[in-house]
Amino acid sequence: MPAVIGVAACKGAMGAPDAVACPSRISPPGSPMDFESLRATVVEFVRAHQALAPFVVAFLAFGESLAFLSLLFPATVLLVAIGATIDSVGIGFWPLWLGASLGAWLGDWVSYEFGRYFEDRAHHVWPLNRHKDLIARGEAFTRKYGVGAIVVGRFFGPLRAFVPLAAGLFEMPRMLFQPADMFSAMVWAFVLLKFGDVVGEAVTWLVRFFQF
Repeated sequence: MPAVIGVAACKGAMGAPDAVACPSRISPPGSPMDFESLRATVVEFVRAHQALAPFVVAFLAFGESLAFLSLLFPATVLLVAIGATIDSVGIGFWPLWLGASLGAWLGDWVSYEFGRYFEDRAHHVWPLNRHKDLIARGEAFTRKYGVGAIVVGRFFGPLRAFVPLAAGLFEMPRMLFQPADMFSAMVWAFVLLKFGDVVGEAVTWLVRFFQF
């Protein structure tokens, strides 16, 4: 019955959703409210299914590191949000770190192999063909810093997924690419999740402090 009343209260006189009572129903796609809803949904799923949390962060890190999905995938904020729940929910940090590390490493590896296989044709594949400026920046960064770009580029959001792609385009030897990529993935996952964890602990402390 409460659910029925809620739906009824959420409609205007003509039966259309009311802008005040039901703002989420009329939010345009891609609005901040939609993203906040996505963030809350992912965090709540992790809370309710803690055994699946490492797989969730692995998927998010993979999408964030893949040249295709990183353009459409707001995974960084989601990973930080999950990290912020570690202390309050009691999820183990290291399984999440391992999942995020593996996902990030695998996403970079796929981007690298894609660039190595398709070579210049990679510039013309959707959605990469709409972001040629990012590919050019990734190529310039990789050309300038070589293997170091694999490690440093991980921490620059716009370049994160394009540096491995550029490394593949330049046919960087796998024996050089893989160790640098794995190392950067482990450090990036640690920093991202630990940052969220520290923020979560700080918020919990402030709530307790002002409550008591």
